[in-house]
Amino acid sequence: MSVVLYIALVLATGVERLIELVISKRNAAHAFAQGGVEHGQRHFPVMVVLHTGLLLACIAEVVLLDRPFIGALGWPMLVIALLCQAGRYWVIASLGRQWNTRVIVVPGATRVTRGPYRFAWLRHPNYWIVAIEGIALPLVHSAWITALAFTVLNAVLLLAFRIPTENRALAALRT
Repeated sequence: MSVVLYIALVLATGVERLIELVISKRNAAHAFAQGGVEHGQRHFPVMVVLHTGLLLACIAEVVLLDRPFIGALGWPMLVIALLCQAGRYWVIASLGRQWNTRVIVVPGATRVTRGPYRFAWLRHPNYWIVAIEGIALPLVHSAWITALAFTVLNAVLLLAFRIPTENRALAALRT
């Protein structure tokens, strides 16, 4: 029964991601209508594959490798995964129309300084949330290989490509 519930959790997470993509597409259209310029298009498909792979790997590892639900690990990880969802929507609400799964800069736009973006010490809060979720979601049902693989691959993608691209793009915004 725990496997069925876990699969439902992962599928619900996938549905949530599809909702995010709808929001992102709407915000991207608005940004482009305002003269927005996209940065980092080459690494974006890799991000999509990685994040889709996380969800598929969570299910595959639990089913194929018969990973158990260990309450002492699974319950805290479930709480953390759910808190990450709240964090994602805090980021989306804080950025408003500027939130996007892509890096699109609208000329003349200003940096957002509300929500988690008001903390100067917390750079790229969305990526911290994604990193934490990438550990917590698999570990809800002991999928430690997925947690480890996603964490390493996500760190490479973020540190080598996405964050430098975003930092360069954000440098063009007024403060």
